[in-house]
Amino acid sequence: MIKLKEKLKQKIQEHRPRTERLLKEFGNVKVGEYTIEQVIGGARGIKSLVTDISYLDPQEGIRYRGKTLPEVLDILPKPAGKNYPYVESLWYFLLTGEVPTQEEAEEVVADFKKRRRVPLYVFDLLRNIARDSHPMAMFSMAIVAMQKESIFYEKYKLGFDKKTAWEPMYEDACNLLAKLPVIAAYIYRMKYKSDTHIPENPALDFGANFAEMIGIDPPYDDVARMYFIIHADHESGNVSAHTTHLVASALSDAYYSLSSMINGLAGPLHGLANQEVLRWLHEVMIKMNGIKPTEEDMKKFVWETLNAGQVIPGYGHAVLRKTDPRYMVQRDFCLKYLPEDLLFQYVETLYKVVPEILLQHGKVKNPWPNVDAQSGVVQWFYGLREYDFYTVLFGLGRSIGVLANIVWDRALGYSIERPKSVTTDMLEEIAGIKKVS
Repeated sequence: MIKLKEKLKQKIQEHRPRTERLLKEFGNVKVGEYTIEQVIGGARGIKSLVTDISYLDPQEGIRYRGKTLPEVLDILPKPAGKNYPYVESLWYFLLTGEVPTQEEAEEVVADFKKRRRVPLYVFDLLRNIARDSHPMAMFSMAIVAMQKESIFYEKYKLGFDKKTAWEPMYEDACNLLAKLPVIAAYIYRMKYKSDTHIPENPALDFGANFAEMIGIDPPYDDVARMYFIIHADHESGNVSAHTTHLVASALSDAYYSLSSMINGLAGPLHGLANQEVLRWLHEVMIKMNGIKPTEEDMKKFVWETLNAGQVIPGYGHAVLRKTDPRYMVQRDFCLKYLPEDLLFQYVETLYKVVPEILLQHGKVKNPWPNVDAQSGVVQWFYGLREYDFYTVLFGLGRSIGVLANIVWDRALGYSIERPKSVTTDMLEEIAGIKKVS
């Protein structure tokens, strides 16, 4: 048993009494109230989920285990000579809440390398899917196809033990997470690079191995680490995280649960937004004849866009009321490594003018950019220019957080999720609306 699993077991044993006491002694304490708008509007803002792994503060942005993204990127162990941490060290941190030592992080790196091998039937399946299918559909099918490998499923058939059920879920999560870069890279090379493939490199960590397998040289390995880490988690209420939790709450294994997450992430209102933003940016460049924009030129364009009833993609957020910290991490990278890139200059000019204009326009609660406003720029600069694949990158990163969450869901024995519905007639009665006979 590696130190991560030993540490996780210790943390679970320490945490269980807290949850048990809350249920037993304080189960009837009210957490909050909700409105008809929230009931109809997707349960937005209703506090009804629990996760200690991340929290999205409207003013501060996302925190992992209480730490900001810049703090996380600073404190986690890094490969020698690299600027961004091991993805594997984030896995340790999200599961335990403790920053691993260099030795502990590298032990997880070594453990993941042992788990990387993808069953051949997965590649056979991918090769039989229509090549013009969206890569997210391919990714989802490859994940659910491996369900037969589930250790949790096999253990469940032998008899379910609530106290130890987290252990096979942990093993499934580790096995699955280690394989995802190999599967994603295979999809990329098959679909976009003439079906020529680069084998995985047993000497490399999660991020570097992915970069090599898709065929992009360093420093893209650091880009991959950064990208996967900043997209890893975002509380439990967004579609991808909540879907994973919901499906897992039925005691579905990690394969079923993660495949459902990928399906949710593929929606245009969620993860697919990143490719839509980049497509829009290139349309803006064409309209401006590919010339470096002045702030006045961009202001004029933005007002024309809004007055035509269109939105500025990549701006606004359901919870945040400030610039998305994930945007800022990528912006800092761009300012350091590609400040003269024309596409980045367009994004940077938009950042300087759009918030003020949206405030004047008066129709948004948050005029600041979200992660999608910046995500495609770095990828495009380093040569990954296939829009459709950007959401697969998002899915790779988000898998880290959602898999960590469902390991803890299983450890704490969370119940199957089953909210109650009401009818429109009931809501009208609550609102005091009289029916016309």
